[in-house]
Amino acid sequence: MPVPHVTLLTKPGCHLCDDARLALEAVLDEVEFRGARDYDELNILEDPALLDEYAEEIPVVLIDGRIHTIWRVDPDRLRTALRAATPKAARP
Repeated sequence: MPVPHVTLLTKPGCHLCDDARLALEAVLDEVEFRGARDYDELNILEDPALLDEYAEEIPVVLIDGRIHTIWRVDPDRLRTALRAATPKAARP
């Protein structure tokens, strides 16, 4: 069943990135999002294109390749976006 593809863009030493990771994982741990539990975390320092685009905007959460949020993850807003991106047939 298709589920949204979630990507977290980070860099080492970023305390907002640590907060975003915790918020993202808490939402993805919820039963309704168990299929999206695996997400990609990319270090922008390892990709010149990502560094150029997001150097001052991390952390960034992407849902299906689109920017969902920059800097701070609001769990309610993330939950709503994941529900909207998850086909009804894929929901428990």
